[in-house]
Amino acid sequence: MTPAQSHRDLLAPTRTLLLSGHNVEQKRAELLAYFTQTWEQYEDLFTCLADQRAWFNKAIPLRHPLIFYFGHTATFYINKLMAGRYIDARLDDRIEAIMAIGVDEMSWDDLNDDHYEWPTIEEVRDYRGSVKALISKFIQTMPLELPISWDSPAWIILMGIEHERIHLETSSVLIRQLPIEWVKPQPQWPACPNARHARNSVPANSLVEMPGGRITLGKTDDTYGWDNEYGTQHVELKPFKASKMLVSNAEFFEFISAGGYQDVRWWDNEGLGWREFAQAEMPTFWVGAPTMPDQLKLRLMTEEVAMPWDWPAEVNQLEASAFCRWKADQTGKSIQLPCEAEWAQLREQVEGDQPNWERAPGNINLAYWASSSPVDQFPQGNFFDVIGNVWQWTTTPISGFEGFRVHPLYDDFSTPTFDGKHTLIKGGSWISTGNEALKSARYAFRRHFFQHAGFRYVVSSHQESMTINPYETDSMVSQYLDFQYGPRYFGVENYAETLVNLALQHTSLRGKALDIGCATGRASFELARHFDSVVGMDYSARFIDVALQLASGEEFRYVVPEEGELVEYRQVRLKDLNMGSEFAQRIQFVQGDACNLKPQPQQYDLVLASNLIDRLRQPKRFLQDITPMIRSGGMLALSSPYTWLEAFTPKENWLGGVRENGEALTTLQALQRLLAADFEQVGAPQDVPFVIRETARKFQHTQAQLTLWRKR
Repeated sequence: MTPAQSHRDLLAPTRTLLLSGHNVEQKRAELLAYFTQTWEQYEDLFTCLADQRAWFNKAIPLRHPLIFYFGHTATFYINKLMAGRYIDARLDDRIEAIMAIGVDEMSWDDLNDDHYEWPTIEEVRDYRGSVKALISKFIQTMPLELPISWDSPAWIILMGIEHERIHLETSSVLIRQLPIEWVKPQPQWPACPNARHARNSVPANSLVEMPGGRITLGKTDDTYGWDNEYGTQHVELKPFKASKMLVSNAEFFEFISAGGYQDVRWWDNEGLGWREFAQAEMPTFWVGAPTMPDQLKLRLMTEEVAMPWDWPAEVNQLEASAFCRWKADQTGKSIQLPCEAEWAQLREQVEGDQPNWERAPGNINLAYWASSSPVDQFPQGNFFDVIGNVWQWTTTPISGFEGFRVHPLYDDFSTPTFDGKHTLIKGGSWISTGNEALKSARYAFRRHFFQHAGFRYVVSSHQESMTINPYETDSMVSQYLDFQYGPRYFGVENYAETLVNLALQHTSLRGKALDIGCATGRASFELARHFDSVVGMDYSARFIDVALQLASGEEFRYVVPEEGELVEYRQVRLKDLNMGSEFAQRIQFVQGDACNLKPQPQQYDLVLASNLIDRLRQPKRFLQDITPMIRSGGMLALSSPYTWLEAFTPKENWLGGVRENGEALTTLQALQRLLAADFEQVGAPQDVPFVIRETARKFQHTQAQLTLWRKR
């Protein structure tokens, strides 16, 4: 055994812990060993830095320098344990503030020029030593029950461990982007010695047929997982073909030599923007000139080596997609990157999962080298490198599965990436350990981002939805979503549902209904249960967009304020309302102005105007225009708290709440006067309460008055 092998054996990653077990103290010991090994391995990575500048200068403009990441993983434990009230005192306010939040590389040209007074390396080392001692003692004394659950303090420890394992990998990428003279090889981080240095000696790639079928996605194993892994999604795949190997440097060079970086046909708009900004002519980690391929080198983490043409090409998603478009043109086949479900079917070729491996079946989990390796070295079923070597880009923008829930102590781990702009990588790389090496792992980056990532291609007709679905932060939209679809507060029933039920008691005709001022559409969906067709109309295009998205069957995510800048993440889905697609298909959502309605004589059996009339500039005109649109025997339902404000309605247009000839005129009296010629009032007015949440401790509790009118 060589010294390098001996050192690597000492640092060999312990397997990801199972959450269950029968012996609490044994699990506590496993957790302490997992924490300690992770901690020491992370610190060992930084022995590859050979120059003070490597600590304090940014490897790339959009990331913090490595001194931040050295301290960040330690501060994470303290900040999360403080947030969970498991500890009540900080160790170092300054370090824990300055090293709390990293940078998400949202755009390649969004430079982060912030300057920080970073602590010294010695200060951070001392701080890490204090944190290690605290966490070790915490693990040994914390309450522990099995299986470990979301609300267990052990879950927070696992969260910190897996968070540090993520940064083990991302920090290695940053080290790889430092000037070569600032880093140094270390025997415990050896590069793979196997490589073909002649392009013509690299085996040709080929396609393997896959059956397709129904794929179920979602974490089911007994290990720690990030929130985006949980839930379930079913995907129906058509048969497809997948490349037997990852795309090698030699295969990718064919694209380069064909002028692929210069030909705009192969790049989408995002790719063109990045290519122009980066002035890219070849993969970022290649060193030299593409016109002199025999002299090209590959930058590894701590050294440059003669180009290993049989190692996987490491590129961003934009480059991988451009290659696929070029390859499709060359072959006449529908070549693209795989989707998450297609990769999941490929993953079935690999037996077991990381906690059960006697030895890793691929170049993953730091089981072999600190670099990539030949694309034909690790057979896995009918393929090579389904897992390991490098991450594999997909076409799938990350989102939550059905049943997705945010962990309350890490509410911004996944949700900022649910924007249609962060694309999944699957399979893991040589340095993917812990959760990253699991079958269920789901990590996503911006498409211009560099990781230890490459790709394989598929011949497939599958098209992923590229819908941008961020958490809605517009305060008015979010407030209405919560008002119409959120939980009940103080025992008050859902307002839209209550209004519809009260109106239906007097509505015998069930042909067509109009929900005017529908906002995000809850009453329209309730009406669709009972009417053949429904029109939901609102002046706000934003509200209509939300309603349309819900009607299409998609979930909609939004945030509600808790206190100050703190928020809670929520989501809406029609299936949560027991609303099937057959009902949603009955609704037509349209943008429209209640004070400028297109004439539609005798169209509707019911018109519901909820909290509308006291928000119109011309409420009288609305009543005049809507009257002929209701069939004889049809109903008009008006609900309002009658909060007349000049900001919405000129005072001369208020229906009530004023004095007329010195006498008080209520809105109800005005309605009775205005509608008497065409309508018969049905029953007495009813007060209907509703509650609108502003923050966790501030609510509006309002009484609206509902009046029902039958058309003569």
